[in-house]
Amino acid sequence: MASFLVKGLREEHYSVDYAADGEEALRLARHDVYDAIVLDIMLPGRSGFEVTEVLRQNQCQTPILMLTAKDRVDDKVRGLNLGADDYLTKPFAFAELLARLRALIRRNTPDATPVLTAADLTLDPISHEVHRAGHRIELTAKEFGVLEFLLRNQNRVITKTTLIEHVWDMNFDSDTNLVAVYIRYLRKKIDDDFEPKLIQTVRGVGYVLKVS
Repeated sequence: MASFLVKGLREEHYSVDYAADGEEALRLARHDVYDAIVLDIMLPGRSGFEVTEVLRQNQCQTPILMLTAKDRVDDKVRGLNLGADDYLTKPFAFAELLARLRALIRRNTPDATPVLTAADLTLDPISHEVHRAGHRIELTAKEFGVLEFLLRNQNRVITKTTLIEHVWDMNFDSDTNLVAVYIRYLRKKIDDDFEPKLIQTVRGVGYVLKVS
């Protein structure tokens, strides 16, 4: 089920990390900042209940969606009382999980402007729609991930390694030219036919998205 969820979420343009047990889940949650956590109660090692309790005790406010085969009311109540934000009982439809995740993310950032902009480029992290000068731009999951990260860090030079760590798997080969390839794909879609050019190369360092 985990591999299915990871694949499905990545196809929906989410950047996903996966933990096989409770200890790994805690390590990841402490190391990085996430928009949401999908947490199975029946994890090896520390259970989802224990992971939730430790995260909340350590002031982690990331929304948690709990998954479990259990459907007893007391299990749901326990998870919510420990700090989970929502609860989904297996089996479930992927579309429902996706809808609940989006709702949790929106609820967790009520004061944030969801649409990212630069000149006449807009990117909506919720609907995953991208427009330039009013034209809809179709992006792959990785293209979307690269563009979103650059938009969230406008005017800041981003290294290839940083992009790999945030958009691809953490153990991805840092010597690959894949980042340059995806930057080229993005430029073709959002820059070649438009002005001003937004994605710029800082030779020997990385890339920056800014309005010249």
